[in-house]
Amino acid sequence: MTSLSFVTILVTVKAANSQFSMAVHVLTMLARADGENVKSECLAGSVNTNPVVIRRVLSQLAHANLVASQTGASGGTRLAKQPADIRLADVYHAVSCGEVFGLHPKGANQECPVGRSVEAVLCNLQKEIDRTVGNKLAEYTLEDVLQKIEVSVV
Repeated sequence: MTSLSFVTILVTVKAANSQFSMAVHVLTMLARADGENVKSECLAGSVNTNPVVIRRVLSQLAHANLVASQTGASGGTRLAKQPADIRLADVYHAVSCGEVFGLHPKGANQECPVGRSVEAVLCNLQKEIDRTVGNKLAEYTLEDVLQKIEVSVV
């Protein structure tokens, strides 16, 4: 594997893993804005990233009907729902790749007794883990995050 391939894979995995936390951060900022439009530059400053990265996350959140955006001088983004109505599972499904770990991209050697079966076993495990993560995140809302942040700020 070339160093460029390794870096590309590493950046892709890191990006996928940080999408959820970035999305929750952005949604929390929007919730604290009390219905006012917030510019991606402002959100990017809080997340400490580029506004383009934030706009990609916002696009995924808009597709899931969690935020609404408006263009123009008074434009920006705001929540499309109340914080109590946004489950963290909804956020996770809006931005995640849907897999905790990746399977072998070329497939295993089907001549090998382990290779014939290991991907099916891991695929089932992957689905079970994803269900478990989704179920746990469904127990929490954006309002819960806001309340924890307000307590830690005081």
